[in-house]
Parts: sequence; structure tokens; C-alpha cells
Amino acid sequence: MRILPLLAVLLATPAAAQSSPFAGTWRNAGDSVRIRVAPCGAGLCGTVVAASDKAKADAAAGGTPQLVGTPLLRDFRRAPDGGWAGTVLVPDLGTEVAGTLALAGRDTLVATGCLFGTLGCKEQRWTRVPASK
Repeated sequence: MRILPLLAVLLATPAAAQSSPFAGTWRNAGDSVRIRVAPCGAGLCGTVVAASDKAKADAAAGGTPQLVGTPLLRDFRRAPDGGWAGTVLVPDLGTEVAGTLALAGRDTLVATGCLFGTLGCKEQRWTRVPASK
């Protein structure tokens, strides 16, 4: 009987999110933060699954007291132009900005966030973590 609620959740999740090439675990350049990108609601989210002590302290100083478990990439959905758009949490600044996601090859995730429209944009590249690590 428990399979019916699970089946309902799977059927309600958009196919694009279920089979997304973004899905998986990613690490930032310094490997100080790792996120897991997975379906959430009608889109994709990237939640912190591991962080260095320095990253945790920086986030806490910026107003994010619990970095691990916090979604950094929130509610990313397929945009009309075919890209992915959503909200990026910048934990060390304690703010959310509009963002985009793209792949640069199979194992590089490019997340871009902009403070004011297309001004004050910053790009962060994430590298896919192999499933065995």
C-alpha cells in the first residue's frame, strides 16, 4: 500500500527534472562545499550535503547558521529559451539572487547569479563528484 503515495509523487514530478543531466553531487572549485542536485517540487534544487568548517563559519557570519542541508539552488525550472532559471542563495551574504544553470560538458555545472538584473553577476563552476565518492 505504501507504493501508491510514492508512485503519485513520481508521476507528479516533471520528466525533465526526473532525468535531468544536472542530477547528482557536485563540488565547488576548492571542494569546500558539495551540493546534491535533484528534483524538488516542479523543478530542481541543489542542497548542501557537505561543507568545510571555513565554509560553515562564513555562512554563519552571513546569516545562514546551518549550511549543510540548506538549498543553495532553489526552484530551477526550464525557461522558455531552453535554459534553466531559479534562485541562488549566497549564504555568506545572506541573500538570494536570480540565477541560471547550464552544463559545460557532462561534468561541469555552471551556476550564475546576478544581484541586479544582469548587473553584478558572478559565475561559479561545480565539478561532478563520481557516485563512488
